[in-house]
Amino acid sequence: MSTYLKKTSTYTVSLIVLLPLTLFCLTFLLPFSAYLSNPLATPAAACGSAGASRVAVRAAPATDAGVGGQQRRPGPELSVLVGVHTMPGKHSRRHLIRMAYALQQTAALRAAARVDVRFALCARPMPPEHRAFVALEARAYGDVLLLDCAESAEQGKTYTYFASLPAMLGGSGGGRPYDYVMKVDDDTFLRLDALVETLRSAPREDMYGGVGLPFHDRKSPPFMLGMGYLLSWDLVEWIATSDMVRRNAMGVEDLTTGKWLNMGNKAKNRVNIFPRMYDYKSAKAEDFLENTIGVHQLKADLRWAHTLEHFNLTRLEPSSTLHGF
Repeated sequence: MSTYLKKTSTYTVSLIVLLPLTLFCLTFLLPFSAYLSNPLATPAAACGSAGASRVAVRAAPATDAGVGGQQRRPGPELSVLVGVHTMPGKHSRRHLIRMAYALQQTAALRAAARVDVRFALCARPMPPEHRAFVALEARAYGDVLLLDCAESAEQGKTYTYFASLPAMLGGSGGGRPYDYVMKVDDDTFLRLDALVETLRSAPREDMYGGVGLPFHDRKSPPFMLGMGYLLSWDLVEWIATSDMVRRNAMGVEDLTTGKWLNMGNKAKNRVNIFPRMYDYKSAKAEDFLENTIGVHQLKADLRWAHTLEHFNLTRLEPSSTLHGF
Protein backbone atom coordinates (compact mmCIF):
# COMPACT_ATOMS: atom_id res chain seq x y z
CA MET A 1 0.00 0.00 0.00
CA SER A 2 1.25 3.48 -0.84
CA THR A 3 2.57 5.54 2.06
CA TYR A 4 0.18 8.34 1.00
CA LEU A 5 -2.74 6.14 2.06
CA LYS A 6 -1.39 5.33 5.50
CA LYS A 7 -3.08 6.82 8.54
CA THR A 8 -1.63 10.20 9.52
CA SER A 9 0.26 10.05 12.79
CA THR A 10 -0.83 11.99 15.88
CA TYR A 11 2.49 13.83 15.80
CA THR A 12 1.85 15.03 12.24
CA VAL A 13 -1.65 16.24 13.11
CA SER A 14 -0.35 18.10 16.15
CA LEU A 15 2.37 19.73 14.07
CA ILE A 16 -0.13 20.86 11.44
CA VAL A 17 -2.42 22.38 14.08
CA LEU A 18 0.15 23.95 16.40
CA LEU A 19 2.64 25.38 13.90
CA PRO A 20 0.27 28.05 12.44
CA LEU A 21 -0.91 28.97 15.95
CA THR A 22 2.68 29.38 17.15
CA LEU A 23 3.56 31.56 14.16
CA PHE A 24 0.48 33.71 14.81
CA CYS A 25 1.47 34.31 18.43
CA LEU A 26 5.05 35.18 17.53
CA THR A 27 3.93 37.49 14.74
CA PHE A 28 1.12 39.40 16.44
CA LEU A 29 0.58 38.78 20.13
CA LEU A 30 4.15 39.06 21.42
CA PRO A 31 4.77 42.34 19.57
CA PHE A 32 1.40 43.56 20.83
CA SER A 33 2.49 43.05 24.44
CA ALA A 34 5.44 45.35 23.72
CA TYR A 35 3.04 47.84 22.19
CA LEU A 36 0.94 47.79 25.37
CA SER A 37 3.96 48.93 27.37
CA ASN A 38 4.76 51.71 24.88
CA PRO A 39 1.74 52.56 22.71
CA LEU A 40 3.39 55.64 21.24
CA ALA A 41 6.42 53.83 19.84
CA THR A 42 6.82 53.71 16.09
CA PRO A 43 5.18 50.67 14.47
CA ALA A 44 8.57 49.19 13.61
CA ALA A 45 9.93 49.60 17.11
CA ALA A 46 6.75 48.44 18.82
CA CYS A 47 6.55 45.35 16.66
CA GLY A 48 10.21 44.37 16.72
CA SER A 49 11.30 44.70 13.10
CA ALA A 50 13.15 41.79 11.57
CA GLY A 51 16.79 41.56 12.53
CA ALA A 52 16.53 44.29 15.16
CA SER A 53 17.32 43.78 18.80
CA ARG A 54 14.85 44.86 21.45
CA VAL A 55 14.54 48.64 21.36
CA ALA A 56 14.93 50.56 24.60
CA VAL A 57 12.13 53.11 24.87
CA ARG A 58 12.99 56.65 25.91
CA ALA A 59 10.95 59.81 25.98
CA ALA A 60 12.43 62.00 23.29
CA PRO A 61 12.49 65.76 23.84
CA ALA A 62 9.02 67.11 23.25
CA THR A 63 10.24 69.76 20.86
CA ASP A 64 11.81 67.14 18.59
CA ALA A 65 9.38 64.23 18.61
CA GLY A 66 5.67 63.79 18.15
CA VAL A 67 3.32 60.84 18.55
CA GLY A 68 4.94 57.64 17.38
CA GLY A 69 8.46 58.93 18.01
CA GLN A 70 8.50 60.63 14.63
CA GLN A 71 10.75 63.66 14.31
CA ARG A 72 8.89 66.95 14.30
CA ARG A 73 9.94 69.19 11.47
CA PRO A 74 9.84 72.96 11.69
CA GLY A 75 6.50 73.89 10.24
CA PRO A 76 3.06 75.02 11.32
CA GLU A 77 2.88 76.87 14.62
CA LEU A 78 -0.40 75.23 15.66
CA SER A 79 -0.60 71.59 16.73
CA VAL A 80 -3.58 69.49 17.86
CA LEU A 81 -3.85 65.91 19.07
CA VAL A 82 -7.33 64.54 18.35
CA GLY A 83 -8.07 61.49 20.50
CA VAL A 84 -11.03 59.54 19.15
CA HIS A 85 -12.49 57.57 22.05
CA THR A 86 -13.65 54.20 20.79
CA MET A 87 -13.83 50.54 21.80
CA PRO A 88 -11.60 47.63 20.69
CA GLY A 89 -14.34 45.81 18.77
CA LYS A 90 -15.16 48.76 16.49
CA HIS A 91 -12.61 47.87 13.80
CA SER A 92 -14.68 48.90 10.78
CA ARG A 93 -15.70 52.21 12.38
CA ARG A 94 -12.06 53.11 13.03
CA HIS A 95 -11.17 52.38 9.42
CA LEU A 96 -13.98 54.63 8.21
CA ILE A 97 -12.82 57.44 10.51
CA ARG A 98 -9.19 57.00 9.36
CA MET A 99 -10.22 57.54 5.75
CA ALA A 100 -12.44 60.50 6.60
CA TYR A 101 -9.59 62.32 8.35
CA ALA A 102 -6.80 61.22 6.00
CA LEU A 103 -8.64 62.79 3.08
CA GLN A 104 -8.71 66.11 4.96
CA GLN A 105 -4.92 66.23 5.40
CA THR A 106 -4.45 68.53 2.43
CA ALA A 107 -1.35 70.60 1.75
CA ALA A 108 -3.24 73.70 2.91
CA LEU A 109 -4.18 72.09 6.22
CA ARG A 110 -0.66 70.78 6.84
CA ALA A 111 0.74 74.26 6.21
CA ALA A 112 -1.66 75.74 8.75
CA ALA A 113 -1.46 73.13 11.51
CA ARG A 114 -0.26 69.73 12.54
CA VAL A 115 -3.33 67.64 13.36
CA ASP A 116 -2.65 64.10 14.58
CA VAL A 117 -5.64 61.77 14.92
CA ARG A 118 -5.27 58.83 17.30
CA PHE A 119 -7.70 56.21 18.62
CA ALA A 120 -7.92 55.89 22.40
CA LEU A 121 -8.83 52.42 23.66
CA CYS A 122 -8.74 50.82 27.09
CA ALA A 123 -6.66 47.66 27.41
CA ARG A 124 -9.11 46.08 29.87
CA PRO A 125 -11.01 43.94 29.09
CA MET A 126 -9.88 42.89 25.62
CA PRO A 127 -10.97 39.49 24.24
CA PRO A 128 -8.30 37.57 22.27
CA GLU A 129 -9.84 38.30 18.87
CA HIS A 130 -9.96 42.05 19.54
CA ARG A 131 -6.43 41.95 20.93
CA ALA A 132 -5.18 40.37 17.70
CA PHE A 133 -7.05 42.76 15.42
CA VAL A 134 -6.03 45.86 17.39
CA ALA A 135 -2.44 44.61 17.17
CA LEU A 136 -2.80 44.53 13.38
CA GLU A 137 -4.05 48.12 13.38
CA ALA A 138 -1.24 49.24 15.66
CA ARG A 139 1.33 47.68 13.34
CA ALA A 140 -0.25 48.90 10.12
CA TYR A 141 -1.22 52.45 11.08
CA GLY A 142 0.57 53.36 14.32
CA ASP A 143 -2.42 55.42 15.45
CA VAL A 144 -3.73 53.43 18.43
CA LEU A 145 -3.33 54.64 22.03
CA LEU A 146 -3.86 51.79 24.49
CA LEU A 147 -4.66 53.09 27.95
CA ASP A 148 -4.46 51.29 31.27
CA CYS A 149 -8.15 51.53 32.09
CA ALA A 150 -11.47 49.70 31.93
CA GLU A 151 -13.53 50.37 28.82
CA SER A 152 -16.22 52.65 30.25
CA ALA A 153 -16.64 56.38 29.75
CA GLU A 154 -17.89 56.82 33.34
CA GLN A 155 -15.15 54.72 34.97
CA GLY A 156 -12.26 57.09 34.43
CA LYS A 157 -11.30 56.56 30.78
CA THR A 158 -11.24 60.28 30.03
CA TYR A 159 -9.12 60.94 33.11
CA THR A 160 -6.68 58.19 32.12
CA TYR A 161 -6.48 59.58 28.59
CA PHE A 162 -5.53 63.10 29.63
CA ALA A 163 -3.43 62.07 32.64
CA SER A 164 -1.36 59.57 30.61
CA LEU A 165 -0.38 61.88 27.78
CA PRO A 166 2.44 63.90 29.43
CA ALA A 167 4.34 60.71 30.31
CA MET A 168 3.59 59.15 26.91
CA LEU A 169 4.69 62.21 24.98
CA GLY A 170 7.54 63.33 27.23
CA GLY A 171 6.20 66.86 27.44
CA SER A 172 7.01 67.77 31.05
CA GLY A 173 9.93 70.17 31.31
CA GLY A 174 10.83 69.93 27.64
CA GLY A 175 8.22 72.05 25.94
CA ARG A 176 4.76 71.15 24.79
CA PRO A 177 4.28 68.40 22.19
CA TYR A 178 0.88 69.88 21.25
CA ASP A 179 -0.88 73.18 21.77
CA TYR A 180 -4.22 71.45 22.28
CA VAL A 181 -5.48 67.97 23.09
CA MET A 182 -8.98 67.01 22.00
CA LYS A 183 -11.28 64.26 23.21
CA VAL A 184 -13.91 63.33 20.63
CA ASP A 185 -16.48 60.55 20.33
CA ASP A 186 -16.28 57.96 17.56
CA ASP A 187 -19.73 59.05 16.36
CA THR A 188 -18.52 62.61 15.72
CA PHE A 189 -17.19 63.85 12.38
CA LEU A 190 -14.83 66.83 12.49
CA ARG A 191 -14.03 69.23 9.69
CA LEU A 192 -10.36 69.69 10.45
CA ASP A 193 -9.87 72.91 8.47
CA ALA A 194 -12.77 74.60 10.31
CA LEU A 195 -11.42 73.38 13.65
CA VAL A 196 -7.95 74.71 12.91
CA GLU A 197 -9.24 78.06 11.71
CA THR A 198 -11.13 78.51 15.00
CA LEU A 199 -8.11 77.54 17.11
CA ARG A 200 -5.74 79.94 15.35
CA SER A 201 -7.29 82.84 17.24
CA ALA A 202 -7.89 80.95 20.51
CA PRO A 203 -5.72 81.30 23.64
CA ARG A 204 -2.93 78.72 23.94
CA GLU A 205 -2.96 78.71 27.75
CA ASP A 206 -5.67 77.79 30.27
CA MET A 207 -8.12 77.10 27.42
CA TYR A 208 -11.17 74.83 27.47
CA GLY A 209 -13.09 74.67 24.21
CA GLY A 210 -16.16 72.85 22.97
CA VAL A 211 -19.94 73.07 22.92
CA GLY A 212 -21.71 74.49 25.95
CA LEU A 213 -25.42 73.87 26.50
CA PRO A 214 -27.49 76.71 24.96
CA PHE A 215 -29.18 77.56 28.27
CA HIS A 216 -25.85 77.92 30.10
CA ASP A 217 -23.62 80.96 30.17
CA ARG A 218 -22.55 81.32 26.53
CA LYS A 219 -19.21 82.96 27.35
CA SER A 220 -18.20 80.66 30.19
CA PRO A 221 -20.18 77.40 30.20
CA PRO A 222 -19.63 75.21 33.28
CA PHE A 223 -18.78 72.24 31.06
CA MET A 224 -18.49 71.26 27.40
CA LEU A 225 -20.52 68.43 25.88
CA GLY A 226 -18.77 65.09 25.44
CA MET A 227 -19.22 64.98 21.64
CA GLY A 228 -15.87 66.80 21.43
CA TYR A 229 -13.86 69.26 23.51
CA LEU A 230 -10.30 70.56 23.77
CA LEU A 231 -7.86 71.46 26.51
CA SER A 232 -4.68 73.47 26.13
CA TRP A 233 -1.54 71.51 26.97
CA ASP A 234 -0.97 73.22 30.33
CA LEU A 235 -4.36 71.93 31.52
CA VAL A 236 -3.47 68.40 30.38
CA GLU A 237 -0.30 68.59 32.47
CA TRP A 238 -2.29 69.92 35.44
CA ILE A 239 -4.76 66.99 35.22
CA ALA A 240 -1.84 64.55 35.21
CA THR A 241 -0.45 65.94 38.48
CA SER A 242 -3.57 66.97 40.41
CA ASP A 243 -4.58 64.80 43.37
CA MET A 244 -7.99 66.45 43.40
CA VAL A 245 -8.63 65.40 39.80
CA ARG A 246 -7.45 61.86 40.49
CA ARG A 247 -9.84 61.56 43.43
CA ASN A 248 -12.71 62.74 41.23
CA ALA A 249 -11.88 60.69 38.14
CA MET A 250 -15.17 58.76 38.02
CA GLY A 251 -18.48 60.07 36.75
CA VAL A 252 -20.24 61.26 33.61
CA GLU A 253 -17.18 62.23 31.64
CA ASP A 254 -18.11 65.63 30.19
CA LEU A 255 -19.66 66.87 33.45
CA THR A 256 -16.67 65.51 35.36
CA THR A 257 -14.12 67.30 33.19
CA GLY A 258 -15.92 70.60 33.76
CA LYS A 259 -16.06 69.83 37.49
CA TRP A 260 -12.26 69.37 37.67
CA LEU A 261 -11.62 72.68 35.98
CA ASN A 262 -14.18 74.55 38.07
CA MET A 263 -12.94 73.10 41.37
CA GLY A 264 -9.34 73.84 40.42
CA ASN A 265 -10.17 77.41 39.35
CA LYS A 266 -8.81 76.57 35.91
CA ALA A 267 -9.81 77.24 32.29
CA LYS A 268 -10.30 80.97 32.55
CA ASN A 269 -10.35 80.98 28.74
CA ARG A 270 -13.43 79.11 27.54
CA VAL A 271 -14.20 78.91 23.84
CA ASN A 272 -17.79 77.96 23.11
CA ILE A 273 -18.20 76.81 19.50
CA PHE A 274 -21.99 76.37 19.77
CA PRO A 275 -23.82 75.98 17.37
CA ARG A 276 -21.04 74.94 14.97
CA MET A 277 -20.84 71.42 16.44
CA TYR A 278 -24.25 69.80 16.64
CA ASP A 279 -26.25 66.56 16.49
CA TYR A 280 -27.15 65.05 13.13
CA LYS A 281 -30.75 65.81 12.14
CA SER A 282 -31.29 64.47 8.62
CA ALA A 283 -29.67 64.13 5.19
CA LYS A 284 -31.25 67.41 4.03
CA ALA A 285 -28.75 70.09 3.05
CA GLU A 286 -30.46 72.67 5.26
CA ASP A 287 -29.72 70.54 8.33
CA PHE A 288 -25.95 71.02 7.88
CA LEU A 289 -24.47 74.41 8.73
CA GLU A 290 -22.10 76.02 6.25
CA ASN A 291 -19.55 76.78 8.99
CA THR A 292 -19.81 73.36 10.62
CA ILE A 293 -16.92 72.20 12.81
CA GLY A 294 -18.42 68.86 13.83
CA VAL A 295 -21.47 66.64 13.44
CA HIS A 296 -22.40 64.29 16.28
CA GLN A 297 -24.68 61.26 16.68
CA LEU A 298 -23.37 59.44 13.60
CA LYS A 299 -23.99 56.06 15.18
CA ALA A 300 -25.30 54.45 11.98
CA ASP A 301 -23.17 54.06 8.84
CA LEU A 302 -25.93 55.70 6.76
CA ARG A 303 -25.58 58.89 8.80
CA TRP A 304 -21.83 58.87 8.16
CA ALA A 305 -22.57 58.44 4.44
CA HIS A 306 -24.97 61.41 4.40
CA THR A 307 -22.50 63.62 6.27
CA LEU A 308 -19.44 62.70 4.19
CA GLU A 309 -21.38 63.19 0.97
CA HIS A 310 -22.65 66.60 2.08
CA PHE A 311 -19.13 67.83 2.81
CA ASN A 312 -17.80 66.39 -0.49
CA LEU A 313 -15.45 63.81 0.96
CA THR A 314 -16.87 61.15 -1.35
CA ARG A 315 -16.44 63.20 -4.52
CA LEU A 316 -14.53 61.34 -7.25
CA GLU A 317 -12.47 62.87 -10.03
CA PRO A 318 -14.20 63.12 -13.43
CA SER A 319 -11.66 60.64 -14.80
CA SER A 320 -12.78 57.93 -12.36
CA THR A 321 -13.53 54.62 -14.05
CA LEU A 322 -15.89 53.44 -11.29
CA HIS A 323 -19.19 52.56 -12.99
CA GLY A 324 -22.21 54.48 -11.77
CA PHE A 325 -20.25 57.10 -9.81
